[in-house]
Amino acid sequence: HVQLVESGGGSVNAGGSLTLSCAASGSGYISGTACLAWFRVIPGKERTGIAAIAPATGTTFYSDSVKGRFTISHVNANNTLHLQMNSLKPEDTAVYYCAADLGWCGSRPLQRHFRNWGQGTQVTVS
Repeated sequence: HVQLVESGGGSVNAGGSLTLSCAASGSGYISGTACLAWFRVIPGKERTGIAAIAPATGTTFYSDSVKGRFTISHVNANNTLHLQMNSLKPEDTAVYYCAADLGWCGSRPLQRHFRNWGQGTQVTVS
């Protein structure tokens, strides 16, 4: 079990960039096999996974909606997950959540169950 806190949300113009961060308390999710991800809730839509990373191997996964525009990364030294968002579109407006769980990501981590969640951070693109 880890505590996750997102930061970096805000308002940006279409075409702009923004980086979200997710800080984890302690080092629980980097001490062993883990899967880390970003999800978002667009108004009126269900929560969807948009990016995931398996720190043990560096393997990343992206939804079609963000592939080529967003980059997920993890810094072991400070237990921080990042989401670099480029070429932002108004349809990217959403509350973004980071998620973490112990175990392998598997082949479809964006459909995987996660047991640890952050509180969410608002991103507004206009």
